[in-house]
Amino acid sequence: MKVKIVNSSDFETPFYATEQSAGMDLKANITEPITLGPLERAMVPTGISIALPDGYEAQVRPRSGLAAKFGITVLNSPGTIDADYRGEIKVILVNLSNQEFTINRGERIAQMVVARHEKVEWDEVETLDQTERGAGGFGSTGR
Repeated sequence: MKVKIVNSSDFETPFYATEQSAGMDLKANITEPITLGPLERAMVPTGISIALPDGYEAQVRPRSGLAAKFGITVLNSPGTIDADYRGEIKVILVNLSNQEFTINRGERIAQMVVARHEKVEWDEVETLDQTERGAGGFGSTGR
């Protein structure tokens, strides 16, 4: 599938690092470093805009290395980029550690996965069919 992209950053267009990668790294398109203190957040620009076809979304997800090593994650994970959005993709990063973290120009800050999605039409009813689980949630299946 071909997707139109405008790359106004100085970095290469996002790409799949391996043949079987699901996501593409997004880089911080900033002129000055951004330092996040503990529990601080920032909206970090990437310098890219995309035009997805109808029926698709792009999901912005944390990078596992930043999360595991430094406690840096995407605040609204996964962030959704709708097919009709044409603005610059920005990533909301949050520092969940107790140490400052500095985001540098060109740093890989998140990954983006493009996925198909379905539209639903609601069929309003008075009751739902019963299942073994029923209304049990939040650990009701034993985990």
